Amino acid sequence: MATDGELPTIHELDELGNVASTLCFARRGSNDGDSDLKLIRRATPAQSGGRSNWHRLQSLSSVFLPAGYPESVTPDYLPYQTYGILQAFASSLAGLLASRAVLQGVGVGDANATPTAALFLTILQDSFGRVATILFAWRLGTHFEPECKQYRLVADILNDAALISDCLSPAFPFHIRVPMLCASSCSRAVCGIAAGSAKAALRRHFIAKEGSVGDLTAKEGSQETAISLLGMLIGTVLVSYITTPLSTWITLLLLIAVHLFLNYLGVRAVTMHTLNRQRANIVFQALDESDTILSPQEVAARERVFEWDGALRWSGNVLGHCRMGVSWSIFAREFGVYSTTDQVDILKLFQGEKYFLCCDNTQPRGALQIAVCLKEDAGQRDYLRAWVHALLLAKSLQHTQLSCRIEIELSMKKAGRLVDAKNISRLRAAGWDLDESALVTGAISRIRMGSEGKKDR
Repeated sequence: MATDGELPTIHELDELGNVASTLCFARRGSNDGDSDLKLIRRATPAQSGGRSNWHRLQSLSSVFLPAGYPESVTPDYLPYQTYGILQAFASSLAGLLASRAVLQGVGVGDANATPTAALFLTILQDSFGRVATILFAWRLGTHFEPECKQYRLVADILNDAALISDCLSPAFPFHIRVPMLCASSCSRAVCGIAAGSAKAALRRHFIAKEGSVGDLTAKEGSQETAISLLGMLIGTVLVSYITTPLSTWITLLLLIAVHLFLNYLGVRAVTMHTLNRQRANIVFQALDESDTILSPQEVAARERVFEWDGALRWSGNVLGHCRMGVSWSIFAREFGVYSTTDQVDILKLFQGEKYFLCCDNTQPRGALQIAVCLKEDAGQRDYLRAWVHALLLAKSLQHTQLSCRIEIELSMKKAGRLVDAKNISRLRAAGWDLDESALVTGAISRIRMGSEGKKDR
C-alpha cells in the first residue's frame, strides 16, 4: 500500500509469478482530489517495443510446465522431465518401425491375407494383454510406489522388448508369429501398468507445497502429446527411407539403446525422500559406521536402480534377504521355530517390541533368510526398526561364533539405539519423510497377542 501523498501501483502477475502488466494511478491535472485520478496501464520492460523472446518463451513454458514452476515442484523435476521428453521422442520413432512390422505381420500387402484373420489376431492380442494386466497388478501392485524408480525403467525395458518382438514377427510363419505378437501385447500391457503406477508415485514426489498433482499430470500429458506428434511427423519421413531389413534393425536398435539410456539417466536424476529397503540399508550403514546422517541427495547418488527384493546389503555385498510381514505359521514353519518352547522364547524376547524376528542361517554365504512378523499395532517407526534389526543381524552373523539366538538379542539392542528418537529427529532434519511406508510391500499379515486384547487403531 502506498504512503500518504503517493499513488498506489498494482502489479498483475502471471501464474509463474512474473509481472505481466502494471496499473498506475495518475492525476489528470494539478487538482489533488481523488475524483481527478485515472488508471494507466504501464508497459513492462518485456512489452516495451513488442514482447521479447524471453517473454515469449515464458508464455510457451506455461503451456507445458506446471503452474507456479519452479516453486511448485521439487528441483529434480526438470532433469527428469528433460530426459523423459528425449526418451519419448526416441520411443515414438522406434514405435513407427515396429508398427510397420506389425502391419506386415497381420497381412498388409499380402493378397492371401483376410480381414477376418487380422481381426482375430487383434482380438487375441488384446485379450492376452488384458489378462497380463490383471495378473501383474495383482502380483506386484504394492511394489510400484516403494520401488518407483526401478519399475519406471522396467516398464520401458518391457516396451522395447515388445518393439523387438513386433519387428521380428514378420520373419516367422503364421503359427509362430501369433504367439510372438501375443507375447509383445502382454509385454506392452505390463509396461502400461508399471509405467502408470510408477509415474503416479513420481508425481506425488515432484509436487512441492504449492503444487497440484492434477495440473502436473495434465502438463505431463501435454508434453507427451507434443513430443509424440513431433516424433510422428519426423518418423513419417524417416521411415520412408528405411526400407531394407538391415537399415531397419540398425535404426531400431540404435533408437532403443538411446531410449533406455535416457530413461536410466532420468530415474537416476530423481531424489526420493522416503526410506525404502535399499535406501534404509545405505542410510543406517553410514549411521552405524560413522554416526553420519546422509541426505536424500547423497543416498540417490549411491543407490542402485535395480535391487533384489528384500536384499540386506552392506558395503555393496548382499548378506541375506528379509521378508517383512509374514504370517506366524510361515514364521514358525519355514524359519526353524518348530517347537512350542522356541516359539515361547521368541514371544518373550520380543515382548517389548511391535514385531518378532527370526533367521535361518543354514543357507550358503549371502543367502541368509530373515523373517519379520508384525504385531497388529506396528507403525512406520516399528517397520524401520525391524528392518534395521534384520540388517544388523545379517552383518553380525557374517563374523561371529555366537548362536543366532544371542546375535538376535544383541542386534536388537543396537537397532534400538540407531532408531531412537534422537536419530529419527536427525533423519527428519536431513529431509527424510518417515511418515510414508516404503519398507513393507505385498500382502502382509499381522498378529494380535491374546493378552493384549483388541486395541483401537
